[in-house]
Amino acid sequence: MGIKMNKEILFANTLEGLKRTAKEQGNCISQEQITSAFKEMELSPEQMELVTDYLKKQRIGIGQPAEAEEYLTKEETDYLEAYLEELKLLEQATAGERDAVILSAMAGDVQAQSRLVEIYLPEVVEIAKLYGGQGVYLEDLIGEGNLALATGVTMLGCMEHSDEAQGMLGKMIMDAMEEHIAGTLQEKQTDKLVLDKVNEVTDHARELAEVLQRKVTVAELSQESKLSEEIILEAIRMSGDNIEYIEKR
Repeated sequence: MGIKMNKEILFANTLEGLKRTAKEQGNCISQEQITSAFKEMELSPEQMELVTDYLKKQRIGIGQPAEAEEYLTKEETDYLEAYLEELKLLEQATAGERDAVILSAMAGDVQAQSRLVEIYLPEVVEIAKLYGGQGVYLEDLIGEGNLALATGVTMLGCMEHSDEAQGMLGKMIMDAMEEHIAGTLQEKQTDKLVLDKVNEVTDHARELAEVLQRKVTVAELSQESKLSEEIILEAIRMSGDNIEYIEKR
């Protein structure tokens, strides 16, 4: 059992590592990288195919990046076009200016930090596109990335080189988006559990109310449905005290 569990953990960690590598490579991973990552696990061809299919469903391109147009909604595409038009109004930075601004921001220059935010805004968009199609709005991803960027430019003093500073900013932006996705998915899962509980209690209450030809009490519903009074009361609270078939207390 322990060996099997260790293999499952290794498999999950390897898969997450591949996803992260793909994000860092522009949402793309090569077949050679996939094969190399799972080499020690000796997966069958069928298992490797399942891995590839999973990565594709995560909007990760195999060999070449997946096109954003394939998974963004029309609303997101329209928003993206409008937002990019706004960014074009910002002064573009040359490679030389970019390096100079990063070094000044690392030294604590507030104006340089502000300018660095402007320079990096388009990159936040590109990173957000890598995380699109995962159940969260592109606009929200960009917002989370921009917040992380604004915080990150004030934390570059501990970096020794400009490439380290850029790596840190990129990681902070990606981490913020991943945390937002995870939080949103968790919230949706919680909402579904709440809705399921309310629906279950409502269905039982409606059935009993139809038999009795009146609203039912919590005690009656508990006795007939075999649901505890605590569960019923919790469902009533979750519904905003709005289950019409149950008498208000």
